[in-house]
Amino acid sequence: MKKKTGIIGTAIVLTGSRAYGCVTCNPQLQESIFDSTFYPNLLTMLAAFIVLAVIIVLLTWMATKRDHMVTVKTPNAPRLTAIPLTAAATVAGIGIGGFIDGIVLHQILQWHEMLSHKIPPDTLLRKSVNMFWDGIFHLFTLVTSIVGIYLLWKLLHRKNINRSGYLLAGGISMGWGLFNLVEGIIDHHLLKLHNVRELNADHDLWNYGFLAFSLLLLLAGWLWMKKGERAAYVA
Repeated sequence: MKKKTGIIGTAIVLTGSRAYGCVTCNPQLQESIFDSTFYPNLLTMLAAFIVLAVIIVLLTWMATKRDHMVTVKTPNAPRLTAIPLTAAATVAGIGIGGFIDGIVLHQILQWHEMLSHKIPPDTLLRKSVNMFWDGIFHLFTLVTSIVGIYLLWKLLHRKNINRSGYLLAGGISMGWGLFNLVEGIIDHHLLKLHNVRELNADHDLWNYGFLAFSLLLLLAGWLWMKKGERAAYVA
């Protein structure tokens, strides 16, 4: 009887203290999120995606220019261009890489959250604030993935492109590696929003290991893309 009364009493206390991690239910949580740091936090989270967009545009322009030069030098050589599939797959890879980061490191392992170095998630309120910003992060990755899927869809009826599976895999790996590299440099090292493994004593070990893994993804993507480009020349 005492045990039952204790459980009921605890529930009443929690309810009365508004101990809910709910943005629409908890005024205190709303105040913690939508304070003077809201727009600076939003801008810092957008920074990595803005840099990634610039990199994609620049790489696509350089690849298109190189492809045009090859076409001018060998105008009679029948060939398929690898650029459209590579660019679309890279954009999709950025979104996929973001989802992998958020699902594995933020949610399953819970090694860090989006602002866990600035706002340690050591209370329900702080945990909920970080969860909100994790959701904003996932929203950005969702938009990026949708753009990548749209770009892939636009290729369905084009006949002059290289459709090698190596280009698709290489582009996705390249996008994932680019996401990790840019996000790691900006969020881990420059802005210090979070560390790969927040509760580990040696943050640098995990942060630089994350960048090393990014370079491996970029290398794998480049090798697959070079292999796929060979199919651009048809007999």
